This record gives sequence, structure tokens and C-alpha cells, in this order.
Amino acid sequence: MEVVRTIPGTRAAIDALRRQALSVGCVPTMGALHEGHLSLVRRARSECDRVALSIFVNPTQFAPGEDLAKYPRPEARDLELAEREGVDLAFVPSAEEMYPPGSATTIRVSGLTDGMCGPFRPGHFEGVATVVAKLLNLLTPDRAYFGEKDFQQLQVIRRMATDLNLPVEIVGCPTVREPDGLAISSRNAYLSSDERRAAPALYRALQVGAEVIARGGRGGQAEETVRAALAAEPRFQVQYVEARRPDTLKRDDLPGPPMVIAAAVYLGATRLIDNVIVPQRNPG
Repeated sequence: MEVVRTIPGTRAAIDALRRQALSVGCVPTMGALHEGHLSLVRRARSECDRVALSIFVNPTQFAPGEDLAKYPRPEARDLELAEREGVDLAFVPSAEEMYPPGSATTIRVSGLTDGMCGPFRPGHFEGVATVVAKLLNLLTPDRAYFGEKDFQQLQVIRRMATDLNLPVEIVGCPTVREPDGLAISSRNAYLSSDERRAAPALYRALQVGAEVIARGGRGGQAEETVRAALAAEPRFQVQYVEARRPDTLKRDDLPGPPMVIAAAVYLGATRLIDNVIVPQRNPG
């Protein structure tokens, strides 16, 4: 595995792959790799000739007061895991490499960021869209892989890539979960043992809401059902519960799927997000 830390080095490595007419799959990450990330690497390996993984804790997607300073950065372990999974190129830049002095350009995706996490994390999605656009421009992959756990982020990136005519396929991959249903996340490490035992109740509540949608219920009914289920766990501080159409992330009063029902809660000091996607029923 080749590890590069500079933009010129990355361009040279990608150019070498392109001269061999090899397809490239990209997995952008902030490091602290876990099974969710590794599942994306495996999907990329199965569909592309070479896999490029980025490890970059992007400062521009953290709002003031968020956990940038304490975000885990186990670089040596991350590189070991990446090599073990068959990553060919690891791009591990510094903040100064990605945002040199004078950087003044950001990307904002309107509409999709108005609800869900958007109001609670000002500037977050601008930071995400900007850094992902930079990574896709540098790595020029044929496909880029993102988890559905961050569903709003996935839709923002899809819209950004479409609107900017980026020649890349954005591939969404199913959320990877612990055996008890908790969505795997780097932030799960912040949970105390008691909080960890309580955390799977978030997914169970979302499943109950998804059943309402699957039976032809409306988004508002599903939201009320999820909130009632979450209220049974007093340690949860609910930030939002929202049912939205998957492609547009808009709310409406029409019954039934397709729908994504998503929630963000605080469990102690740790913010957890999760969602359940209810697909369109096949006719007949």
C-alpha cells in the first residue's frame, strides 16, 4: 500500500493508475476506521481495480463546540487495517495541505440541508461538500463509496456531484450494525458501559416508526411513534425525529413509502444518529 500525504504525490499516484487503464474506487473517511468503513473498502475492491482511501479529520465540518479536538486519530492502526483490507493508496493529508493559506471557497447544497441535522450543525454540510469535492477532484475515482448511516450526507454528496458534473458514481452502502442493532460509529467509543447498553433503543424505535410507514402510515404518525418509543429510555435527549422522502429529503403528508425516518439523540455527551429506509413497495 502506498501512503501519500501531499497533493502532488496523490496526483502522481493516480496518474500512474490511469496510465494502466485501471478503475479506481474511493472511500473517503475521517479515520478511526471500523467495520463500517471496512465494508465500504470491500465493496470498492469488489467493483474496482484499485482502491484509494483517504484519512482526514476535516476541521471545516465541525461546528463550534463540537468534538474536533478529541476526535480519535489512531493513524498507525488505521493504516494497518487499510493495508490488511487491500487498500492500494492511502491519502493522509494535513489540514494545511487541504486548506492552504488564503482558502476562501466553499460549496453549499441548498434544500437538502434545511432539515434533519442541518439546523443543529451550522456549516457542517458546507464543510462536507467542500472536502468531498476536493477529494474527488484529487483522486478522480470512477466510484466513491459512502455509508447510508449518514443518509443526509449521502444525499448531499450525490446532489453536489450531479450539480458539479463530477464524473463519478456515488455509491451508497447499507449501514453496518453491531449484533444488538446499534449502528457502528467512531463516536460509539465515547459511550460509557451503561450508555452503550441503552444505545440500541434508538434503532429499535426507528424500526417501529418504519413499520408505521410500511403499513401505509404518514410521516407524522411515524415520527410520533418513534418519539414515544424513545421516551421510554430516559437517558435519551432527543434532538430530532423526522420522516422524509429519500431522494429529496422533503416532508409531505402523503401516506406510505418510500420514506427515510431518521433521528438524532444525545446519550450523555455523545450524539448518535441513525435512520431506517422504507423502500417503495413493488407493485403486485
